[in-house]
Amino acid sequence: MKRIQVGFLVSYDYELLKNAIPQVYKESDSIFLAIDKDRKTWKGESFTVEDSFFQWIKSVDVDSKIQIVEDNFYRPELTSMECEVRERKILAEKMGIGNWLIQLDADEYFLDFKEFVSFLRSKNHYLDNPKKQQVQISPFLINMYKWVENGVLYVEKPTKIMVATNYPSYRVGRQTRKRIIYYKGAVLHECLSRTKEELQMKFNNWGHDTDINKNEFLKKWEAVNESNYKEMRNFFYMEPEKWKKLAFVKGTTFKEIEQNLDFLDVLPTFSYISKKNFGQWFKHLFK
Repeated sequence: MKRIQVGFLVSYDYELLKNAIPQVYKESDSIFLAIDKDRKTWKGESFTVEDSFFQWIKSVDVDSKIQIVEDNFYRPELTSMECEVRERKILAEKMGIGNWLIQLDADEYFLDFKEFVSFLRSKNHYLDNPKKQQVQISPFLINMYKWVENGVLYVEKPTKIMVATNYPSYRVGRQTRKRIIYYKGAVLHECLSRTKEELQMKFNNWGHDTDINKNEFLKKWEAVNESNYKEMRNFFYMEPEKWKKLAFVKGTTFKEIEQNLDFLDVLPTFSYISKKNFGQWFKHLFK
């Protein structure tokens, strides 16, 4: 017990795992890949996973850490979000209560995972009786918005993301609505930096599919570029004003972006994070 367990949800964008898995492989104890048995999305759409991907998994899994978890994660009587929460809970049970349960999507690339693991280990006392002292750990997402000619546009202000918990009482996505412990670390999120066709597939099949004005969003997404992004505002796909401004980092590959982005400078200050953590501690003190 008290292991670092990492789980990924595998769907139509599984090729992105070739960026995501190497970021966490060395420091994790086990890695679990959850794939629908019938290759269905949460909306019931079909996808395929090429055999070459499983061959790639074998080639990189030099320490035999990776396990495939197959189940019928799509249920037609459930909404997309209900399917997502159900899959995450099933995956977490396989990962084992009493361990740190880290769940990531294929398009989420952890930066400096070694430091994050050290931080989790310093909180191992939360694993002694996890159900009675439930916490969720939030680093910050740096949301990639769009690849442009010389680099990538990303959302200037990072957002919180509940990637780890000691007890998987998920209610919406990875959100348990229990006490949050914020951590000054970054996950680079290749959220929207895809082709138009890939974005349409994503919007039609994820847990937030009913919340998005797809046509309005895609119109702005297509229009913004390296020359005009500073003059444009409000880019979020549900409530646009949540992502007010974009920033730019040079690079044509993920590795170049990782090297060129000073993510610690982009993230909130330690003072801000300390205040947030005190607020969370006080809010849940008597719960």
